[in-house]
Amino acid sequence: MERTKILVTGGAGYIGSHAVVELYEAGFQPVIIDNFSNSRESALRGIEEILGVKVPLHRIDCNDAEALRAVFAEEGSLHGVIHFAASKAVGESMQKPLEYYQNNVGSLLTLLQVMREFGVEALVFSSSCTVYGVPDALPVTEQTPTKKANSPYGATKQMCEDILRDVANAPDNTLRTILLRYFNPIGAHASAKIGELPLGVPQNLIPYVTQTAAGMREQLTINGNTYDTPDGTNIRDYVHVVDLAKAHVVAVQRLLDQKGETVETFNVGTGRGNSVLEVVQAFERATGQQLNYKIGPARPGDVPAIYADVTKSVETLGFRTSASLEEALASSWKWQLALKG
Repeated sequence: MERTKILVTGGAGYIGSHAVVELYEAGFQPVIIDNFSNSRESALRGIEEILGVKVPLHRIDCNDAEALRAVFAEEGSLHGVIHFAASKAVGESMQKPLEYYQNNVGSLLTLLQVMREFGVEALVFSSSCTVYGVPDALPVTEQTPTKKANSPYGATKQMCEDILRDVANAPDNTLRTILLRYFNPIGAHASAKIGELPLGVPQNLIPYVTQTAAGMREQLTINGNTYDTPDGTNIRDYVHVVDLAKAHVVAVQRLLDQKGETVETFNVGTGRGNSVLEVVQAFERATGQQLNYKIGPARPGDVPAIYADVTKSVETLGFRTSASLEEALASSWKWQLALKG
């Protein structure tokens, strides 16, 4: 039986590679687009080792309309797209705002034009809890008002959501979209064949934790301990990347089944918030490794605390995360050890 083809932009990236695995295991045929600006070839080998098959790859940039058209023409019969491809670091976006707007907003516009030309009508868009800015109340629901973003990265996600809603409201629109607002993905595949592979100095907490525990970095610097939280460090909702990947499979199936509204928004998190210090302690419990850490200055653009209300995802998508924080952190450490080996 022929598999339903789903194009995965950024499919060699951290979340993308896990989604490719989950899509294939759920019976779909993923097709990867990646320009490898923030990913590595080794992710493709990892995917192949897990699945036992090579997943089709197109080495292009989503901002390149002609290259994108060539992929759609060559692949034919694409049933949907998951759009991961984007620049994704809050801190970096404060330093390179123009590049972030060009890449994140520009690539979506190009993709939408090509999808329309080829009649592809299902899109899962990678959004982010950064669209909520600094929320007035926690946890945040999908109805929590979006505020001025704390970073250019967050602003690009807000703009992309606005674009997708405007497209949906056009009288001749045929596109169906699900916006998945991720909280903080962590962890790695149980096989330790794929995981988070930061290029250079990690922008996210967990790779910094695992690299410090592995002796690659002398010390973990916690960015600030004077936030308005119980222990003064940032609170986030840490979701296992495999759980997050499975949410994309559920979303794709919902679009193909033509259920729900033309545009739907879902939080993807655990519904629990953990502080940076709690994560450090959970990592030490889960792995038996003692971490050398210090408190540094707060980082520009960081929100003090945010975590998800996941009621809508549970009730409408039938989706709930299953991995604990300790399980996710243990998988990150297993992945780090596999990299060292």
